[in-house]
Amino acid sequence: MLKKRQRVRASIPTSTMADIAFLLIVFFLVTTSLSHDKGLGLTLPQYGASTRVPSRNITKVWINSAGEIMQDMELVSLDALEQRIKTMTGQNPLLIVSIKTDPAARYESFVDIIDAVKEAGNDKISIAQPDTE
Repeated sequence: MLKKRQRVRASIPTSTMADIAFLLIVFFLVTTSLSHDKGLGLTLPQYGASTRVPSRNITKVWINSAGEIMQDMELVSLDALEQRIKTMTGQNPLLIVSIKTDPAARYESFVDIIDAVKEAGNDKISIAQPDTE
């Protein structure tokens, strides 16, 4: 008499899949770090505080609504502004960059100029109030 062979069926144990999925969720929750937007690192003066600064220690930067940049009444590119600020800061370490922005100018232009000034090695930035007409 021939003995019948019993087939062993292959199966995937699904009872542990939920445990593995739960462990993966816990792992990703614990190891994930969310980046927080830190914004611009500016130190604002006290309300009402004012300081007289000699005009030789100030350079004025203007951003118009088209995103064009003027420094001391001369149209410049962002790269040229950075080089000029770097040169001027080397000659006058007390140089303050006063930035005035048209209300219709893009925020990215303002941030690009602050970044360029900081890249030029100057961290003395003044944000001037735009003219209101």
